[in-house]
Amino acid sequence: MEKFGKSQSVTRVEDLRFLTGRGRYVDDIAPVGALHAYFLRASVAHGRITALDLDAAKAMPGVHLVVCADDLIAADVKIAMGCTTVKNRDGSRGAAPERPILARDHVRHVGEAVAMIVADDLLVAKDAAELITLEIDDLPVHVDLAIGGHAIHADAPENLAFDWGLGDEAATHDAIATAAHVVRSEVFDNRVIVNAMEPRGCFAETEDGRLHLAFNGQGVWGAKDDLVHHFGLDPADVRVTNPDVGGGFGMKGMRYPEPFCVVFAALALGRPVRWMSERTEAMLSDNAGRDLTTTATLAFDDDYRIVAYHIDTIANMGAYNSQFAQVIQTDLFAKVLMGTYDVQTAYMRTRGIFTNTTPVDAYRGAGRPEAIFILERMMDEAARTLGVDPWQLREKNFIVPAQFPYKTVSGVTYDVGDFARVLSRVGQEADRDGFAARKAASAAQGKLRGQGLCYYIESILGDPAETTSVEFTEDGALIYVGTQSNGQGHETVYAQFLADQTGIPADQIKVVQGDSDRIATGGGTGGSRSVTVQNTATLATVDVIVQAFSAFLAETETVDPAAVSFDDERFRITGSNLTPSMLEVAEMARKAGRDDLLHHSARIKLDNRSFPNGAHVTEIEIDPDTGALTVDRYTVVDDFGNLINPMLAEGQVHGGVVQGLGQAVTEHAAFDENGQLLTASFMDYGMPRADDVPMIGFSTECTPSLYNPMGMKGCGEAGTVGALAAISNAVIDALWDVGVREVDMPFTPHRIWQAIQTAKARDAAA
Repeated sequence: MEKFGKSQSVTRVEDLRFLTGRGRYVDDIAPVGALHAYFLRASVAHGRITALDLDAAKAMPGVHLVVCADDLIAADVKIAMGCTTVKNRDGSRGAAPERPILARDHVRHVGEAVAMIVADDLLVAKDAAELITLEIDDLPVHVDLAIGGHAIHADAPENLAFDWGLGDEAATHDAIATAAHVVRSEVFDNRVIVNAMEPRGCFAETEDGRLHLAFNGQGVWGAKDDLVHHFGLDPADVRVTNPDVGGGFGMKGMRYPEPFCVVFAALALGRPVRWMSERTEAMLSDNAGRDLTTTATLAFDDDYRIVAYHIDTIANMGAYNSQFAQVIQTDLFAKVLMGTYDVQTAYMRTRGIFTNTTPVDAYRGAGRPEAIFILERMMDEAARTLGVDPWQLREKNFIVPAQFPYKTVSGVTYDVGDFARVLSRVGQEADRDGFAARKAASAAQGKLRGQGLCYYIESILGDPAETTSVEFTEDGALIYVGTQSNGQGHETVYAQFLADQTGIPADQIKVVQGDSDRIATGGGTGGSRSVTVQNTATLATVDVIVQAFSAFLAETETVDPAAVSFDDERFRITGSNLTPSMLEVAEMARKAGRDDLLHHSARIKLDNRSFPNGAHVTEIEIDPDTGALTVDRYTVVDDFGNLINPMLAEGQVHGGVVQGLGQAVTEHAAFDENGQLLTASFMDYGMPRADDVPMIGFSTECTPSLYNPMGMKGCGEAGTVGALAAISNAVIDALWDVGVREVDMPFTPHRIWQAIQTAKARDAAA
């Protein structure tokens, strides 16, 4: 059965409780009387622990427990946190040094948790932390984005985490060597701190002999598996829940040390224990995003068609492998290596390095923004170097509709796309023809104006399998989902979609998520998977319901099952005036004692992922006297396939664009040579503000995906994937006329002003 959402812009039902302060976040629901956990963290970036004395802290009134790594080991807790490794170019696996739940023997980044104090209240716990004797012999600190330096881990020589490659290296070098035109550049992708509105937090308690962990993550099943593994628990004795979550962006999608410690305390004390990160603590301990530098080469023939692409990347892992870190800048990056361009000769080499900084992992887009940023910067660089129009250069190299399905050089098969149509539409929406007049108007005021284009494509990732269950109640229906909302509007879109398919009023549908007791399996939220995968499972569940209800009606009315049909709102029976709604059939089943008909479930697995794509065009204005940058216009045309709720899709794009704009213009995590984070508060770290962001124009051009029955393509990360290069290309476009050829994100006033002065000095000396 193929059905489609009705594409209505329904406002989010959850917003009412969020905006009126009635959201239920993890810090709101901690049990009354729960003890407070606090973590003593390393104040130096690298050193050997020579003394750790907890006795004075343990003796302090109001303190119930003080724990270090040795205590966890003594209690048979598996202290090493797992990670995913990739295969090196020589066939070996990437380095996997131990990442302990609490530091043992060494500390390797500022903010690494060394000990946990559990006390009656937070202030007592903080005071007790001051009584802990912690002595660390300093070791050399490695923070440079380069191979080598003093080894952070004994089993990672030269601080090399992995050396990964994809493609035909020899063929790529040969194509570049014989190409008519070759363009090379080094592209830096700055480190950012995620800064979700709600910092990480959790509480743990025992309920009737079972463990319950509540935390603000992006899914519960991975956390449950981790607890079973680390503590040797029976899965039946573990419950994990996610309440309302105030932003995740990938950062909350992986394992961290603190929940393990809180669980240990709750089990050891037999009392509930809570922990909530403070903002500076979060900046020191949350996984960061991006942080890589790439040497890229694009080669063209005489007709300006790309004949080869080569990139060599150094990616920062931080002090340890976070859960998915090695995969982000290798496999996930490679999914969109060649973007929307018809190129079959390419080679990608990526080396991950360990540094004495916070670990790095997934951040909105997870590898895809990094790949598109480099490629689209290079397309603009090539256009300027070759003296061709950047829009025409892209269109000349697009994969064309007749080539689909198209297998890319990285082995991914795109199903559909009409990139030229989207590009044409964004040119109209952005008033490309009027840019010259706007540029002249800016010049008349002494300002520099630039226009930037990025054409992106994204490979939607995450778990391809999902389950939906629907339970009929006296008040309506419950839909159980395996994803986890972090603010995306799932409660609205899942209820809306089920209502579209069944005729059940949306206000009589309640979405149930984030509870491992109530939902047996789930893939969580990440990689823009949620709506596409979850709603495909909902379609399958609706099929199960229709079949079961049709058989029940046929039996009740003594007709052939083939005489019963369903039209998305009501059942019809040939030769009968009976037209019950789905809720009415459920009530009939309840009265007949058929409780087996009140709960239905289906699990699906998608064979392929969708490939949202689109074009971002931005115009920026620069004051050359101060370097101040204004993002003046921003236009997006996306191909998300069929939309269920255009308003929510637009909201996701807006949020993604702002996060990309933040990285491009204001955000940068800076460490000094000793590994101290210099941007550990909002006084120092430049979060984008409302006045940094223009109105964002949003339109769509639809080519329905062939890889799911709804024809949808995920949209959650697309805004960020397109924003980085669009803004960067606009900045270079504006500065080109004053001799600036290169400047890196973030485009702060000082950095832009300095680039202008350097160009002036160079020209004066010429």
